Amino acid sequence: MDNRSEVRDFLMSRRARVEPEDVGFARGADRRVPGLRRGEAAALAGVSVEYYARLERGQISGASEAVLDGVARALQMDEAEREYLHRLAHQAGGSTTGTRRAVKPAPVWRPSLSIQWFLDSMQSAVAMVGNGRTDLLAWNPLGGALMHEMLVTATTTPPNFARFIFLEPVARRFYPDGEAIAGINVAQLRTEAGRDPHSKPLHDLVGELSTRSDHFRTLWGRHDVWEHQSGVKRFHHHVVGDLTLHFNGLDLVGESGVQLTVLTAEPGSHDHDALQLLGNWASSAPGDERPHPADAEPTQRTSGETV
Repeated sequence: MDNRSEVRDFLMSRRARVEPEDVGFARGADRRVPGLRRGEAAALAGVSVEYYARLERGQISGASEAVLDGVARALQMDEAEREYLHRLAHQAGGSTTGTRRAVKPAPVWRPSLSIQWFLDSMQSAVAMVGNGRTDLLAWNPLGGALMHEMLVTATTTPPNFARFIFLEPVARRFYPDGEAIAGINVAQLRTEAGRDPHSKPLHDLVGELSTRSDHFRTLWGRHDVWEHQSGVKRFHHHVVGDLTLHFNGLDLVGESGVQLTVLTAEPGSHDHDALQLLGNWASSAPGDERPHPADAEPTQRTSGETV
């Protein structure tokens, strides 16, 4: 895989965001580039300027783990970015040049009966299973209720968070922190591109969104990456109003390429009460037309993680 342009853009974007004052360098009136100079980054990483320049030109094949870790520290990368850098180096050193290998499409992932029973047994928490393309692959009744507007507006199977965030106007109301959510979503897709650079469905999704959304195209150009682990998300649901929920990403052992996300609220809090109201609405709405994972037609899905 010739990933030199991705390596170059990723390293340059990380270097540009590091303020020289934060790492012991004077800004000076003659500084013409944002962030660090190449020489400063090389000094912090413990390599020569010439070697660092080679890395930033995309010639990363053969770089040792120690060098990569030094570059990651110099450019103040978080764990997700450090892992992404190592993955780029591994891909550069482990493939032939000039050709693109044929990749067999990943098998369709659908929840087994036992996994769906497990999801449905969760009465007071939102549970959803997704992949690295931010497809929503399975959910419990409370998850379907929370994501009702995404499910009913979805034009693809499976429903996709990126398409909802960037192409559906209702998403701007549903996510009060819309800019942050959009940035996280794009960073997840960029992370997945590092895991599975040959994925045609992922390339198609990125191409579609880049064509249809200037916002997506701008965020994609930042080369941010992000691992879905834990945190807090805010929602404005059309039935129960504002919700602030804590999320945790949990790997399903034996289920490669997918991740379970559980969203919960502190017992006794307003958000916990709102979740209960949401559950009541989900169970009592007459003629409920919300789609269920078991009803969805199978489609090709890529490996990866996160919702």
